[in-house]
Amino acid sequence: MRLILASSSPRRRELLERAGFQFDVRPSHIEEIPLQGEKAEEFARRIAREKALEVALAAEPGAMILGADTVVASNKEILGKPEGPSDAKRMLQMLSGRTHRVMTGICLVRAPRTVEAWTHQTTFVTFRELDPEEIDRYVASGEPFDKAGAYAIQGLASRFVTCIEGCYFNVVGLPVPLVYDIIKSLPPT
Repeated sequence: MRLILASSSPRRRELLERAGFQFDVRPSHIEEIPLQGEKAEEFARRIAREKALEVALAAEPGAMILGADTVVASNKEILGKPEGPSDAKRMLQMLSGRTHRVMTGICLVRAPRTVEAWTHQTTFVTFRELDPEEIDRYVASGEPFDKAGAYAIQGLASRFVTCIEGCYFNVVGLPVPLVYDIIKSLPPT
């Protein structure tokens, strides 16, 4: 089965490569903006589906397109990629000393438009209490700026995490075991 990743995320690419997947990369151009009142899980699933469907329309028939979108939610607020240093600091202060949810929506589409799977996975992540100086240092490192929730669990922010309940890879950006199980269960073309 020919797999196409509908994402420009270097983290998703690396996760798939390390798991032994053979795939091409064709990023989608979907705007990632939550709808009014949209829950985090719904938002992640919707964006994953829109990404996969957009790329599938231009793919060769029968190709399998993987769309994914990861969001962080604290309470009921969706924390996307920070808009700047002050937004990153605000998000990290919100996560400090608390447990939050990380959801990745997954959609697999067989080109041109057959949705084969559409789901999401949730992982709970707990941060220790962060002091203002370490938040400032972390933001100054530049790591938070292209990450949902303003942190990279696989990077410098690993020192903030005291507990993970669920799939670690989901927090990095792609629940690889779930993707593998779904692809394995699909009928061959």
